Amino acid sequence: MGKQLTEMLKGTLEGIVLAILSGRPAYGYEITAWLREQGFSDIAEGTIYALLVRIEQRGLVDVEKVPSEKGPPRKVYSLDAQGREYLEEFWRTWSFLTERLEQLRKGGNQP
Repeated sequence: MGKQLTEMLKGTLEGIVLAILSGRPAYGYEITAWLREQGFSDIAEGTIYALLVRIEQRGLVDVEKVPSEKGPPRKVYSLDAQGREYLEEFWRTWSFLTERLEQLRKGGNQP
C-alpha cells in the first residue's frame, strides 16, 4: 500500500488538515503527531509545515503566535470562515468521489 497511499494522500492531505483544524486550533507538530497516531506514519513534519504555509497564504486559516516553553513562539492555526467553506467543498467532492468509486468497486455503472 505504501506508494499508492502516498500518492492518494497528496490529493487529500489539505482537506485532512483542514478537517483537523475544524475541531480545534493546533500547531504543526500536533497535527503531524495526531496523523501518525492515526496510522499515517510516513508523513514528514516538513510536509505538514509546507501545507500549513500554503493554506495560510490562501487565507484559509488564522494564525496566532503563542509563546513556547522551548524555543521560538509556536504558530497555532485555526480554521477561518473561508477555510470552513473550502472544507465543506472538500467534503462534497469527497462524497461524490467515494460514491462513484464504490459503484465501480461493486461493478455498477460500467460502460
